[in-house]
This record gives sequence, C-alpha cells and structure tokens, in this order.
Amino acid sequence: MTPVRVLVVDDQRLVREGIASLLGIQPGVEVVGTAADGREAVEQVLALAPDVALMDVRMPGMDGVEAAAVLATRAPDCRIVMLTTFDDEEYVVQALRAGAAGYLLKDLPAAELAEAVRLAHAGVTQLDHTAAKHVAAALTIRTAGALTDRETSVLRLIAMGATNREIATRLHLSEGTVKNHISRILGRLGLRDRTQAALYARDHGVI
Repeated sequence: MTPVRVLVVDDQRLVREGIASLLGIQPGVEVVGTAADGREAVEQVLALAPDVALMDVRMPGMDGVEAAAVLATRAPDCRIVMLTTFDDEEYVVQALRAGAAGYLLKDLPAAELAEAVRLAHAGVTQLDHTAAKHVAAALTIRTAGALTDRETSVLRLIAMGATNREIATRLHLSEGTVKNHISRILGRLGLRDRTQAALYARDHGVI
C-alpha cells in the first residue's frame, strides 16, 4: 500500500516534532515535512504536494483557518485536517467553511491519528465528538428560528455583564424566571455557559 504523505503544521516546535515522530512510525503514513505557521504550510504543501496536512488552528501570522482557505483553492487535492486543543464552536464552523476535511483534538492516540489521516486521504470527513456537537448546534441555530423577544433581551443583558438579579430587575421578572430563560437560551443555541452566550451575542449582532 502506498503510504499517505503527511505535512504536520503547528507553531509549537515540541508538539510539531512529537506529532511527526509518532506518525512517522505508524503503518501506511509517511511524514514528508513540517511547518510552523499557516504561511509556511501553504509553501510546503505547494512544494511537497502532501496528501494530507494536519493543521493547528491558532498560529501566529496566518492561522490554520486562513491557510485552509488558501489551500482549498491552490492545492485542492490536499486534504486539510485540523488538529488542535481548541474545541470552540466558531473555530470548528470556520474551519469547515474554509474547506477543512476534519476537526480533531490533540488527545488522540497515535494509532487513531494515523487512521484519521488514512481516512481523510480516502475522502472521509471526520469530526471529534465535541466538534460534531458544535456543528449540530450551529445547524440547529440556523433552523430553529430566532429566540423569543424576551430571550433576546435576556441574552443582550448577559452580554452586557448583568447578573441574574440585575436582569430580573431590568425586565421585571423573578430571578427564577431569569434562570429558566437562560437555560432555554443555552439549550437552544447549544452553548455551555454564560461566557459562550455573551460571545454568541457579540458575534451575532445581539448587542
């Protein structure tokens, strides 16, 4: 079997070299190079023509999402798989929109990562289970319709840093009712906590 040729991209040298070393001893995988940021990744993909690029998301200069978008146009045969510690919904959605063929977290065992590389080369899109939940939540947001006016008001005040008591006073509600509204908002938008709710509000023009 012809090995899958892989480029490893990560701004942390120890992480980059560690991943490359672990992958290099797995069957069916050949590490052909490494890169320290998105710009270097683009250069290396164009020079080495790897089958798969394992790409960190957050890197100085050109990050992984930007690099994936460039490579989707300039090297469409190279499958981009995000390999990161960040499971934030925005990163997941942005990466997939940029053309990434997968989104995985760095706690994968080496054998599973090698299998992920082989599957990516075969055209199988892969998502870590947390990333898959984020994608499902994003789809739910687009299809479930807008929040109610009251929920939008609560979300806006959350984003402004108001406590439950302050929200209750502003909207003439009980604190229990405010807590119920917040629970529904988090559930409907697929968010974990108030911090994510505040970020969502800012990113989607609620405030």
